[in-house]
Amino acid sequence: MPTVLIVGASRGIGQEMVRQYRADGWRVIATARKQEDCNALVHMGAVAHQLDVTSAESIAALGWRLDDEKIDSAWLVAGVYGPDHGSFPTGPEFDAVMHTNVLAAMRLIPIVGPLLADTRGKLAVLSSRMGSIGERSDTQGTLYRASKAALNSVLKDASITYGAQGVTCIAFHPGWVQTDMGGSGAALTPEHSVRDLRATLEKANASANGSFLNHDGAPIAW
Repeated sequence: MPTVLIVGASRGIGQEMVRQYRADGWRVIATARKQEDCNALVHMGAVAHQLDVTSAESIAALGWRLDDEKIDSAWLVAGVYGPDHGSFPTGPEFDAVMHTNVLAAMRLIPIVGPLLADTRGKLAVLSSRMGSIGERSDTQGTLYRASKAALNSVLKDASITYGAQGVTCIAFHPGWVQTDMGGSGAALTPEHSVRDLRATLEKANASANGSFLNHDGAPIAW
């Protein structure tokens, strides 16, 4: 039975990933910040761990719990949008977005990467087309854009480090999805986005290592 790790599974895309992977017979390890959300994940059939991605101590504790695991696929889903305004974020706004969207990945990937190397598995981070510099034409959500561009850089470094160990590392844009972040008027349901994301990751091979892809597999400019 293959094993998938989903970091940030309390709602939206992460929760839908748990549902779909379990329906397809995968063993699912999932994380959430609140204990009640972990309880809900257990009810869905996942092995759940409480995790605050902004806490180094919490991430280290997760690493200890995962120490003997062999993981086939891992998704880093947890993220926040932050302020809508285009300039001059406050210190707390900057810290909240960058710690959640960037620093967490920088701390988690060195823990997860070796667990994927044993299976020559796949590591995916949920980025956003808003993080693309090459395709940028808008400045709304500047802080969020900066955080996703930085996350892409972290993923690219991971593709060099762990690609050499057989891990395929990909940054994904999930599309505009009907979640708390995307809103009810978004173009895609979580079911549609996750179905595409899973299929694209599943068929990806080593040639896709270090890519930035749309949910349907189309390349996105860095």
